[in-house]
Amino acid sequence: MPTLTGSCYCRKIEYELRLNSIDDARTTLCHCQNCKKAFGTNYGLTAKVSKDAFHLTKGQPKEHAADNGSGVSIYRHFCDICGSFILEFGENAKQQFRYICVGSLDDPEALPPKGEFFCKSRASWMPEIPGESQCWMLGAVFN
Repeated sequence: MPTLTGSCYCRKIEYELRLNSIDDARTTLCHCQNCKKAFGTNYGLTAKVSKDAFHLTKGQPKEHAADNGSGVSIYRHFCDICGSFILEFGENAKQQFRYICVGSLDDPEALPPKGEFFCKSRASWMPEIPGESQCWMLGAVFN
């Protein structure tokens, strides 16, 4: 049973991901405008895990909630000292899933991307994920 650790930049907030298998996490890049703004770059990189897999071990993140542009609330947790983004989840997923910011993991290489969302909004200079990745949008698969 793999356990991955992570934290914010200043380490005020620390957490563990307790997974049955590394395959329990689905890591994806998201090219939507909301992720670009939240991550401050041209994509968001998160790993979808069961809510029960995420365990805070130190500190308490601050929460920001806002409409994601489609009338649904998205919740983002971050450190109120250093500003590091820890996780996010949507209104419809809040009882089941957490989307962990892969950059907050102590070993982000442990969860490589398996696909992408909103590929039509990918920056023109950015290549697709190599290998057999997929592009999802609202439940459909695009390639």
